[in-house]
Amino acid sequence: MKIFPVSQISSIDQYTIEHEPIDSIDLMERASQGFYDCFIDLYPHGDVSILVGPGNNGGDALAVARMLYLSGRNVIAYVMSNEDKLSRDAQINLVRLRESGCSIIMPNSTKDFMSVEEKCVIIDGLFGSGLNRPIEGFYKEVIQYVNSIDVPVVSIDLPSGLFGEDNRANDLSAIVMADHTISFQFPKLAFLLAENEHFVGAWQVVDIGLHPAIIHETKSDYCFSERLLLKRLLKSRSTFTHKGDCGHALLLAGSVGKMGAAILSSKACLKSGVGLLTTHVPRMGYNVIQITTPESMVSIDRSEILISEFPDLHNFSAIGIGPGIGTKPNTQSALRDLLESLNGKPIVLDADALNILALDESLWSLLPNNAVLTPHPGEFDRLAGSSLSSYERLRKAKRLAVDLGVTIVLKGAFTAVIDNNGHCYFNPTGNSGMATAGSGDVLTGIILAFLTQGYSAIEAARLAVYLHGSSADIALQESSEEAIVASEIVENLGAAFQQIRR
Repeated sequence: MKIFPVSQISSIDQYTIEHEPIDSIDLMERASQGFYDCFIDLYPHGDVSILVGPGNNGGDALAVARMLYLSGRNVIAYVMSNEDKLSRDAQINLVRLRESGCSIIMPNSTKDFMSVEEKCVIIDGLFGSGLNRPIEGFYKEVIQYVNSIDVPVVSIDLPSGLFGEDNRANDLSAIVMADHTISFQFPKLAFLLAENEHFVGAWQVVDIGLHPAIIHETKSDYCFSERLLLKRLLKSRSTFTHKGDCGHALLLAGSVGKMGAAILSSKACLKSGVGLLTTHVPRMGYNVIQITTPESMVSIDRSEILISEFPDLHNFSAIGIGPGIGTKPNTQSALRDLLESLNGKPIVLDADALNILALDESLWSLLPNNAVLTPHPGEFDRLAGSSLSSYERLRKAKRLAVDLGVTIVLKGAFTAVIDNNGHCYFNPTGNSGMATAGSGDVLTGIILAFLTQGYSAIEAARLAVYLHGSSADIALQESSEEAIVASEIVENLGAAFQQIRR
């Protein structure tokens, strides 16, 4: 599913109106019907107060008010604009609402609006995606009042006051804090950024039938990954597949006190389809890996406590490095030597391997274009400098992926997988239970397994991130977000593979 800047959505609407063809008022009716259907699933009973702004978002709100009123709900529509300042389609829907008999109030101040019942649900239809400056004056007072009362709020398309992408210059005190947002046709980029969570709330997308031709033709750098599309990327095994067909992975992981990272990453790799795995560990980690992960072969470093070298790469299909390795000088040297010896082999770098890159930018030029970097926000900020917002960090990640010619997995809710052309794929799976030690080590192992099996860097990263999150979602069904541990993500990978193939 593509994610478009809000500036492009109006042109997609207009194309639909001209080429379906359909009148704009009828397209508004279709969108409003979609919102209504979702809303009554969320709130099938109770009184509703609807806030109506001057534009087409207000027109949607008026149509929804009519639909709810005619269904038997107790509805009050608060029209926050003079009638002559409403958009043409909003004026039509105001006439239709009056004819239905629904109660309409046109407040002149917030005092007139304070009659809203605290037992009701509020539908926010003040401003939609066309907003391009912070809200001020009366509308800001209304929004602040709504945010001050303890009632559920459902926003139409976009919480009023929120910009669709970059909110760094916005007035955050003048944005509706919705419990739910029902978006038309596409999610907005703002929904996927951490700083906007308390404005957007839980969100869902309703298909309003915008023209598929213009959606297909219109380019976007952003996409929300879908299971069926990712399912097509998965390779099938033949009856005669043997382990040699599935590649031999090399994982360099662990140091004194951090062998758990090597175990988790190794197990995740083995559970993700790799044919053979060799885990290279410090000498003190030999018995640990042999006992905990018997399916893995072990390569032993000359160092007792850290990674200082690596085996001959000739027999390996792909390499992973980083989980638990530390950043000691010997390990830094080993990483440089490894990058210089890859000879085109794909590699995934995580955790301390990324921290070493941050310490020595001269290593960046050694990264091949089939490299995958998997930073969490802190690791990324060490690489690219601190960011004031998730939006700024995302923009930096896109530039860095292009500049280095690599794939970047920017981890977090809706993890962003960015290819070396700057195209960004947001991931739909996962939950906050993944905010636990070792979760990233598991992801590294999954990505390594896919690289080893011959998937491209972007395919390996997208599939791994999806399955990683899906496995955590399966774990959540019998646990809680507080109780999930990384080993449970590994344990549920088989079920995650079954789920994506359905």
